[in-house]
Amino acid sequence: MLERLSQKLNDIIRSISGKAFISEKNVTEALEEIKMALLEADVSLRVVRRFLNTTLEQALGLRVASGVTPSQQFVKIIYDKMVDLLGGTRIRPNLKGPDTQTVILCLGLQGSGKTTTAAKLAFSLKKEGRRPLLVAADLVRPAAILQLVTLARQAQVECYYEENEKSPLVVVKNALKKARQALLDTVIIDTAGRLQIDDSLMLELEQIKKQVKADETILVADAMTGQQAVDIAKAFNDCLGLTGIILTKFDSDTRGGAALSIKTITGQPIYYLGNGEKLDELEPFYPERIASRILGMGDIVSLVEKAEEVMAEDDLKSLEEKIATNSFDFNDYLQQFKRIKKMGSLKSLLEMIPGLQGNIDSDRIDLAEIKKEEAIILSMTKEERRNPLIIGPSRRRRIAQGSGTAVFEVNKLLKKFEKTKQMMRKMSKNKNLTQQFIGSAARDL
Repeated sequence: MLERLSQKLNDIIRSISGKAFISEKNVTEALEEIKMALLEADVSLRVVRRFLNTTLEQALGLRVASGVTPSQQFVKIIYDKMVDLLGGTRIRPNLKGPDTQTVILCLGLQGSGKTTTAAKLAFSLKKEGRRPLLVAADLVRPAAILQLVTLARQAQVECYYEENEKSPLVVVKNALKKARQALLDTVIIDTAGRLQIDDSLMLELEQIKKQVKADETILVADAMTGQQAVDIAKAFNDCLGLTGIILTKFDSDTRGGAALSIKTITGQPIYYLGNGEKLDELEPFYPERIASRILGMGDIVSLVEKAEEVMAEDDLKSLEEKIATNSFDFNDYLQQFKRIKKMGSLKSLLEMIPGLQGNIDSDRIDLAEIKKEEAIILSMTKEERRNPLIIGPSRRRRIAQGSGTAVFEVNKLLKKFEKTKQMMRKMSKNKNLTQQFIGSAARDL
């Protein structure tokens, strides 16, 4: 997501580097190019105009401070304005205390990922200590109930549904009653969608919202639809009064205009981003972090948070000790593969590493090579994984045959492993071990 926009903005910023003074001419030229980049990214014209006017007003005539280059100062201005555009600060859903019931309505058109997102939200809130109940109130789409029940089972949360009931109002009324009886503090209602907005849909949603007295009315919008997602959000907000938005399919190869336009047009914050189909691929929306990614600065904070989610403190201490004592072996190497996979797609990880956004074609990452290395390691004996030094010519031939690879590929992995160990020994002296290790591992992959 946002790769093309990021690359264009980085090219524009580089074009003004080396100048001793930010003049009206070079600022105007740069902003004209930024305007075209934003419009190509499907950002609303109204939003683009507001962004350019406020940026121009602040940038004109600024002299470069001592020790700061013109491009750095210009980037700071662009960054601040982009953070404002995206909402300023992280806004969280308004959840009541655990002793009081919170009701969340999930709205959206068919195909937006609404049902999957409802389950992801339940899974995320469960990890925070909430006790959610998913409610299957989409009685229009035939597979909606079965899908939500299946996802709820995967997320290990309660799900309420009535197969033969025709009225969603009855379903949600009974669901709230069950939630109170079972002491479930967060009710997430998956409402019906349509292929397009119509009066009957809005009337049904309005009736449900009034009956359940929803604390949060969240629209699930497909980021791939660009400006159309913004128009849909505005229509829902005008009719029902949204409190927040979740953008799905943010990991797709789309232009990103919805993320940059939706807060300004609707006035409502983006709560989360959907970055995949898995239940744990719902990312809190931090405007400053997204702005950093767009401008090619990466997002190390999110990267480290992802690492911490898949790596317990005891595991980290154990890894540090292995690196410090030079006892890191192929078993540990294989474990790091698994951990990085759990953190999400390599494409999304690369976007978080400073300097790589827009500069690496993630489609050219050789995933087959990664699988090949795993196969080679799995073909080793336990003793060989613990002590690779014993892997001589005959063992290499056997490992190659067992993994379906060539001997030169086994040799290549062994050399790569030794280089990795050397790098990690150097990093063991650095306190920011986790951050650097994950970044280096992602680059290496």
